Amino acid sequence: MTTTLQLVQRRGWNVWLHAKFLLFQRHRHNNVVLETVGGQPILVLPEVLNPVLFLTGEWLATEIVRSAQTDTPLIPPGASVLDLGCGTGVVSVFAAQQAGRVMAADINPAAARCARINALLNGVESKVEVREGDLWTPLANERFDVIVFNPPYFPGAARNNFEQALRSQGLNERFAAGLREHLTSDGVALLLLSSVGDEAGWLEPLRRRQFTVEPAARHAISGETLTLYRIR
Repeated sequence: MTTTLQLVQRRGWNVWLHAKFLLFQRHRHNNVVLETVGGQPILVLPEVLNPVLFLTGEWLATEIVRSAQTDTPLIPPGASVLDLGCGTGVVSVFAAQQAGRVMAADINPAAARCARINALLNGVESKVEVREGDLWTPLANERFDVIVFNPPYFPGAARNNFEQALRSQGLNERFAAGLREHLTSDGVALLLLSSVGDEAGWLEPLRRRQFTVEPAARHAISGETLTLYRIR
């Protein structure tokens, strides 16, 4: 029953997402847009997911800032950080305020360009290095204290660069398989998932590999619940 309900919700979300894109995003998707996140300018290039319109990137970035004022910051001071699937680089920009260094990586060439521009625009280019490539491929044997990933929520083949931020096939298994070899001994991963996406599909491969998975933060928006999972 739960699975059926989740499928109905997921299909409804897909319809809503498509309608929202047609109504509000089409002009942004085909043009350069300057957004503001947490008071910081974020440039969005064509073919790159807008973190303000789709909300998840904006919330994750501001949650990083909020947690910095607590005893359990998501990004410890001086940490080495990997922003995996960085998109516009909005998370990298905010992570760089606490981190010692940030690596931003994305398979989408437009996203890599966008992340470089936003690092420059926000004065953190000395801390943020951007690489282009598929998941772990551009990272060689490098390890990080914190790996942040806001992955594609929906299963299925992406038809273009833009959809690579929304859909994937087998990425959940490849992420879990390569995670341990890219974390430092005390490192953690922060994985952002949505209640309307395939949460179980992302978490099961991690638990199967004996990772500890626990929620670090939650946020309800527009009929969905975002959960940021801390993985060790």
